[in-house]
Amino acid sequence: MTSTTRLSRRSFGLLTAGSVASLAIGAPSLIRAQTAVNFAVPNPSALTWLPYWVAVGEGYFAEEGFEPRLEAIDGSSAVLQAMSAGQAQIGAPGPGPTLGARARGVDVKFLYNLYPKSVFGLLVKEDSAYQTPADLKGQVIGVGTADGAEVSFTRAILTEAGMTEGADYSFLPVGDGGTAAVAFLRDEVAAYAGAVSDAAILAARGLTLREITPEAFLGFFGNGIAMLESQMQAMPELAPAFGRALVRGTRFASDPANKEKALAHCAAGNPQEGEQDYAASLYDGVVNRMTPTEAFIGKGYGYQPPEHWQAIHDSAVASGALSEPIEDLASVYTNEFVEGWNS
Repeated sequence: MTSTTRLSRRSFGLLTAGSVASLAIGAPSLIRAQTAVNFAVPNPSALTWLPYWVAVGEGYFAEEGFEPRLEAIDGSSAVLQAMSAGQAQIGAPGPGPTLGARARGVDVKFLYNLYPKSVFGLLVKEDSAYQTPADLKGQVIGVGTADGAEVSFTRAILTEAGMTEGADYSFLPVGDGGTAAVAFLRDEVAAYAGAVSDAAILAARGLTLREITPEAFLGFFGNGIAMLESQMQAMPELAPAFGRALVRGTRFASDPANKEKALAHCAAGNPQEGEQDYAASLYDGVVNRMTPTEAFIGKGYGYQPPEHWQAIHDSAVASGALSEPIEDLASVYTNEFVEGWNS
């Protein structure tokens, strides 16, 4: 992909459900007045937010009475800032940045576990000598943004390996997709903390990567849906409705018979991405990571295992990402809507 078509976090622009309705396949007509809401996400890949674009295209949000407007901005911290500033009523941050925001007094609450399997992986070149995270001592680790969820994820891994940021390794923001590939090819980074979308794009660029993420960290869930508690009080109908639409979108996308139609919905959300040869394989990876593990499949889509939150929290404390433990970790998240979303 040329530099003019690279999928940067800033090039996506703003799209509303209404603006893509004419491009979506089989989108039903709006059945009642719609309430507009801003939905902030930390990267522009439509396939990363697959259930959202399926829910838009299939008219699920319209049936719930909402017209969400997706805003792609730079990383989870920017998502949380947009929510705090009232620029977005709902967002999709990572759990690590959410913990940090909560520790700073932001009344954010994690509602929906969109990626119950880790969306991130620690990647190295296939032919490199690095076999474990410990082998990266003294090296530079590439990340998409300086404060994205991938940073806290990787910091936890390297802390577990006995390393300290600044002394034993450093992070270098290199963007995603093509710019990340350039950083690898120029040997500016020894490894890259990438999402499922990044890995697919890099593979399409002919850069064969190998994952060295420890198995224990593959259970660290990724980005999800969050709201401010004050916003939940102001719009009590939004969280139940948004989650119902996402669950319906996930179920639709998980049926192999619907793959082509779901891909078309995502291409309406991000036409540049839809034209790429990696789109179909990225779709499969996203569906896999959005499917709950066997231990929690019966809990329903969106469920957040308390033990996984505890593990993420403890790693954040150990790595220094949190200066001290959060006294009431249960206040950071809720599963109160899960049953209703899945019924």
